[in-house]
Amino acid sequence: MLKIKIHKLQLNNPILTASGTFGYADEFKKMLDLEKVGGAVLKGLTMNPKKGNPPPRIAETPCGMLNSVGLQNVGVHDFIKKKLPLLKNIKLPLIANVAGESEEENSKIVRALENAEQIKAIELNVSCPNVKQGGMIFGTNPKLLSRLVKVVRNNTTKTLIVKLSPNVTDITEMAKIAESEGADVISAINTLLGMAIDINKRKPVLSNVFGGLSGPAVKPVGLRVIWQLYESVKIPLIGIGGILTYKDVLEYIFAGASAVQVGTANFVNTRAAEKIATDLENYCKKNNISNIKNLIGVAH
Repeated sequence: MLKIKIHKLQLNNPILTASGTFGYADEFKKMLDLEKVGGAVLKGLTMNPKKGNPPPRIAETPCGMLNSVGLQNVGVHDFIKKKLPLLKNIKLPLIANVAGESEEENSKIVRALENAEQIKAIELNVSCPNVKQGGMIFGTNPKLLSRLVKVVRNNTTKTLIVKLSPNVTDITEMAKIAESEGADVISAINTLLGMAIDINKRKPVLSNVFGGLSGPAVKPVGLRVIWQLYESVKIPLIGIGGILTYKDVLEYIFAGASAVQVGTANFVNTRAAEKIATDLENYCKKNNISNIKNLIGVAH
């Protein structure tokens, strides 16, 4: 009923957790049934360990949150040696989010992950707004994006997902470039660039000044993007942005997404992804929907 195949990625349901909101998945083992989630996109990886930006780096907003964590992570080698083994007995498709600062670093990271059997796909992060090198720099420059996707494609046989930024004039152009250079899937959107000011200190709340806005406030933008991409590229789409309930999932699927990622909701309720998957299954049963694939793009 809810099973979906996205390129070579086989999921029991279309509910994934978004990178940066679910750690390395091990942290959530005691908080929810991981095997009831379709899959997990793990914390963004760089070649070497990274401390990220100094605090404060998270701020709550009326309809979501701002974050400027800056891709803090243990580095790809420690991830393989110390983090992956903690999930060896759990049947959960894992997707590595790769966030190198250069073409060379991204290539090295995906090559290091190539023999990690638990990693079923690579999500190439060309959209993080909280770093000075890499991230959104790639995703907002057509030439850089083209070169990066091509290089990474040549260095991995795994399903390649390219995560795009909404902070561009025409995201369909970026999606077409990624598709032409070998991307198997597009995920969108990453966070919108925003900020907050402390009126007592008269200074920006975040140490990095700007941060990525996520949560319910960005859902209309995410839906619009998925709608546009569905009419612009042929490869599957993964929708991201403001998903709190199964109803949000259905909107994304109707707009053209084959799967979704749950992000900020994980901070509100650690069992959010599991509950959404269960509620989606109940909706399909109640409405006699035998295959979730039949709903993809029906709003067009």
